[in-house]
Amino acid sequence: MTGPDRSTLLRAAAARAVLEVTDRGHTLESAVALVGRDLAVGDRAALQAIAFGTVRSLLRLQPAIASLANRDWSKTAAPVRALLLTGVFELEDAATPPHAVVTSTVEAARVLGQPKAAAYVNALLRRWQRERATALFAADRSPAGRYAHPNWLVQQLERDWEGRAPEIFAANNARAPLWLRVNLARTTREAYVAQLLAAGIAATAGDWLPSAVRLAEPQPVEGLPGFAEGLCSVQDAAAQLAPYLLTPPLPGVPLRILDACAAPGGKTGHLLEAFASATVVALDDDATRAERIHQNLARLGLAHRAEVKVADAGQPADWWDGQLFDRIVLDVPCSGTGVIRRHPDIKLLRRPTDIAGFVATQERLLGALWPLLAPGGELLYASCSVLKAENGLLIRRFLRQQPAAAEVTAAASSRLSGGAPVVVTPGLPGLVLLPGAADQDGFGYAVLAHRAAGASDEGS
Repeated sequence: MTGPDRSTLLRAAAARAVLEVTDRGHTLESAVALVGRDLAVGDRAALQAIAFGTVRSLLRLQPAIASLANRDWSKTAAPVRALLLTGVFELEDAATPPHAVVTSTVEAARVLGQPKAAAYVNALLRRWQRERATALFAADRSPAGRYAHPNWLVQQLERDWEGRAPEIFAANNARAPLWLRVNLARTTREAYVAQLLAAGIAATAGDWLPSAVRLAEPQPVEGLPGFAEGLCSVQDAAAQLAPYLLTPPLPGVPLRILDACAAPGGKTGHLLEAFASATVVALDDDATRAERIHQNLARLGLAHRAEVKVADAGQPADWWDGQLFDRIVLDVPCSGTGVIRRHPDIKLLRRPTDIAGFVATQERLLGALWPLLAPGGELLYASCSVLKAENGLLIRRFLRQQPAAAEVTAAASSRLSGGAPVVVTPGLPGLVLLPGAADQDGFGYAVLAHRAAGASDEGS
């Protein structure tokens, strides 16, 4: 007797991955890695596509499926719920013929130890094919079902961004593209795009950042021309903004930079590429993640210009040598509401009560690092959140408490090329890039200058 075929094992694995997120609170990335280790190498990419797509649309699909169920959805066994979600996602995604999806998903119920549910799974998937429009109409009755975001986040984004909230929801529900950062210290963007095209990899230059390149389709990084030699790095366009917002030093003038919360080292590498006279102290409080910084700097050939430390940036007494920094980049831990398209599990795992905790951590880090900035220096505050509580409102409170700090984001952003899709809110410091604008992630930034004692407030 033969065992389940590959397609059945794939769909059972996808349901297990979704279950790890919904019922066990694991991140989607860790869940896919866990359940995918037993799959054939060629099936792991398909597993990721199904699991990520299902979680991305789960809050819309779940009430829609429940409206068609002939039993209490909450009393359906958790593995069966997860399997139905993945099956319906695949039917909607249309990347696989519907009959193949139904057949393999039904068989996957047996692999998941739910043989008695196979007929139920078959009936519900076929009913979805007939009545999907009615089911989706039922999902539209709640904000969560309409936008595939939790109700609390729908409400918060509508408060913060009013008429722009629907475009944020749409961007968060889309697949994220693969952006590259070209190492402009080693090559030009035009030359690197030509290398990609010569290798048969379709790519376009970003509209407003000189280092950004967008691939038409995601590619394994190992196959990218010059990746192993440090000609490019994987980094979303919005995350590439940091060096462009900091004032460059005069030619040859040494620049001492602190990159706090630095792992996996994307900004560390970019700062060293952009500022030839810079040295960087890169901090992270997780030793495993700090190892990624070492690896990325070694690939870029920049390890000799950086010191990597494992420490809590908010406890300078444990790691600081007493020398002030000319620039500080503080990429704070945050809610991640700007990068949901890359991490759709945020919609399921994040809670409204989490935001106050993130804000407290952000304020602690900002307060601890500000005294380490030299007069005349700049601190760049960055978050991958688009919530005003974690960006403009927090920075406004800090400025009121710290008379030596002057917000200079507007002057910094004037150095950006035309067409930069930044949003400035009247009355709030900093700028925000909303997810999906120019097909990039969402980020918040603010540039704070440390003015010398007695400096005028004019122009701040």
